[in-house]
This record gives sequence, C-alpha cells and structure tokens, in this order.
Amino acid sequence: MKAANVIKDYLVITLGIFIAAVAVYFFLVPSGVTVGSASGFGVVLSYFIPLPLSAITFIINLILLIVGFIIIGKDFGIKTVYSSLSLSVFLAIFEIIFPNQGPIMGDQFVDMICYLFVIAIGQAILFKANASSGGLDIVGKIINKFFRIELGQAISIAGICVALMSAMIPGARVDSVVLSLLGTYLSGIVLDHFIFGFNIKKRVCIISKKEDEIREFILHQLHSGATIYEAIGAYDNAKRREIIAIVDKNEYSKLMNFIAKADPDAFLTVYNVNEVIYKPKVIK
Repeated sequence: MKAANVIKDYLVITLGIFIAAVAVYFFLVPSGVTVGSASGFGVVLSYFIPLPLSAITFIINLILLIVGFIIIGKDFGIKTVYSSLSLSVFLAIFEIIFPNQGPIMGDQFVDMICYLFVIAIGQAILFKANASSGGLDIVGKIINKFFRIELGQAISIAGICVALMSAMIPGARVDSVVLSLLGTYLSGIVLDHFIFGFNIKKRVCIISKKEDEIREFILHQLHSGATIYEAIGAYDNAKRREIIAIVDKNEYSKLMNFIAKADPDAFLTVYNVNEVIYKPKVIK
C-alpha cells in the first residue's frame, strides 16, 4: 500500500507539472508577458541567452534548489526536486514537438488570462499532493528567513521583481510590463480560487432564544453537526448559549431562511472556512 501511494502521488505531481508546462509553453511564452515565476524569469533570460527555454528553466531551478538546500536545509524533499526538474523536461519535449510555437489566442491579454487559469489548475494539483514547482517558492523562503517577511508576501515580492524585469526585454512596451504586474497579482487570486473556492464552507455562530428549534433544524433537517458553547454577555453578564455549525452553501441558505422565520432577532456571525478536517475515532 505504501508503494502504491507513492506511485499515485508522483503520478499526480507529474500531471500537475505537465499542466503547468502547457500553461508556460503555449500561453506565457507566446504572450510576451512575464508573470512573476521562475518560468517568467526564464522567458526574460531567453531574450539574452542563446539557449532553449527548457535549458534556461532547468538551470534556474537547479541553482535555486542548490541555494535552497544550502541556506534553508532539506525541507524541500524529493517531491520539490522532482517537480522542479520535471518542468524543464516537459518544456524540452514541447520544444521538439511544437517548435516555434506562436500565440494560440492571438491576443496578449487573453493569452495571459488563459495562462493564469491553466497554471492555477496545475499548481492546485501540486499543492494537493503536498508538492510545489519550486522556483520562486524557494526565493520566497530565503527572503522569509533573512528578512522575517511573511512567506506569501515574500513570494509576491519575488514575483513582482521578475515581472518588472520584463521592461528589460528588447522592444518591451509599457502595456506588456503592466500586464506582467497585473498577471503576477491575479495569479495568487486565481490559485486561491482553485485550491479553496470549491471547498469553502460557512461557520455560523448563533445566539437565539429559539436555540432548541434551531439545533433540531441543523441536526435533523440539514443532517449536519453543531457545537454549543456557553457565552457570557459583557454588558449584563447574562449567560447565553451559542450554537456553532459548519455548513456548505446550500445548507447555509436554508439555515438563514429558517432563522429569519424562527427568530428574526437572533444574533449571528458568519465566517468563511476553507477546509474542514475531521478524523473520527476508530472504535475497536
């Protein structure tokens, strides 16, 4: 079972890297936009270094991996090494099969949007497999270690620097640089959508005089669970009971409609929940 799980993980990682390579080769490169990533940095360097993009990307990832192991340590793991180098392999295959690939959509902005969505799918698959494509993730970790900047912000800073480098490309236009910066910003939003957007649930906290009715509705109509906490009002020190339930979008709508009818004066707070992890105990 362990060997089967390892094989499954690497097949999933390979699929994610393949999708990422498709995004880079067929959308990012032809668009001329340099979205902040190691591949984007490779696109910039390809204008100055007479090497294929696959070779440049391989060299960049190899250098970053070596620097990462020296500075950060062995936290990357085999998965990051595998995914980083596999990207260059897929790019090399595309260069052989589809040489001189031109724009598919014929519009720089549309190509960038297509790149963002396709690369986000690949990255989401990688993150679900507990892997990453390396690249700027490594740069972000290095910045995080030395400058105490949060990892997400550190990766964004590295991405913006790469995007600004698009101004160095011979004949670069202002709109291309702006699109590069816009694409770098949007990439994180699109990625979050693909990772969390389909799993978002609502955490509903309810204080109501109709506690029993609401609890029964959650348990027997929504067939969901709930937790009840004892709360004390700060103004009058009165004891109240708070119902907390995690519901999906459809259940949330039904719950809100029921509470609006059962107790219009109920006090509610609602939060977005990106992930719910529940491991039931095994009774032997």
